Amino acid sequence: MKISADIVGREARAESVRVDKRWIMAYNAALGEVSATPHPLFPVCYEWDATRALREATGLQALNVQLVHAQHDLVIYRSPRADETLTTAARVLNAEQRKPGAFVTIRLAAHGADGEPVSTSDYGMLYRGVVLEGGRRAIEEVEDPPEHSQGLRQIGDVSVAATAAHVYTECARIWNPIHTDPEYARASSLPGIILHGTATLALSISRVMSFFGKSYLRRVRCRFAGMVLMPSTLSVHAFADGTSIAFETRSEKGEAVIERGWIS
Repeated sequence: MKISADIVGREARAESVRVDKRWIMAYNAALGEVSATPHPLFPVCYEWDATRALREATGLQALNVQLVHAQHDLVIYRSPRADETLTTAARVLNAEQRKPGAFVTIRLAAHGADGEPVSTSDYGMLYRGVVLEGGRRAIEEVEDPPEHSQGLRQIGDVSVAATAAHVYTECARIWNPIHTDPEYARASSLPGIILHGTATLALSISRVMSFFGKSYLRRVRCRFAGMVLMPSTLSVHAFADGTSIAFETRSEKGEAVIERGWIS
């Protein structure tokens, strides 16, 4: 299995999605929250169609069973509003060969009807066991989340129900069968269905913001370091570093499932 470096710079058609109050509340409910205020990670919902369109335009969709969401960098300019249409443009920023496979970063830039920017996500995808042809290529360098400079302390736990991935799938409107279909997951060399990385991240963000009394954020960055099987209990560890909060989420075995997490 191979990916050509020629996909770097490619774009797909912009995708427009109508955001409504019901969707916002459903996403929050999937995280165990009752609110009509958009969760900071709600952008992953309205970005989904653009993500799929770009993978289809570049041929990456055919390698979907090899795909692991490996890294995320979200910048929020303003919260999405209920009953507005958001348009998201997608572009491949870079591609490089890493030991586990080909690593591809795409940028998802969303704006409102007036052209005002709403959010931008740099979405890092690792295609396990896939070879990159043509060598490393980039139209823009992407910053890795920095390492934490000091120790973290546990600030709380997150309980993940056996049904969490199914509920998140329907409420987020993000469909990938590795999260809901055991046979498909095993065919993808996974031990079973796994929780979405963005669900793990959203749950972690909620725990961090609640602990530190933070009501809004402008940016969240992290690396996804491990799989979350269900049911399970995760522990969130963090410290405040000036205007930013560093965090890490760990499995019941104490292994990181999210590392180099930063909220600012």
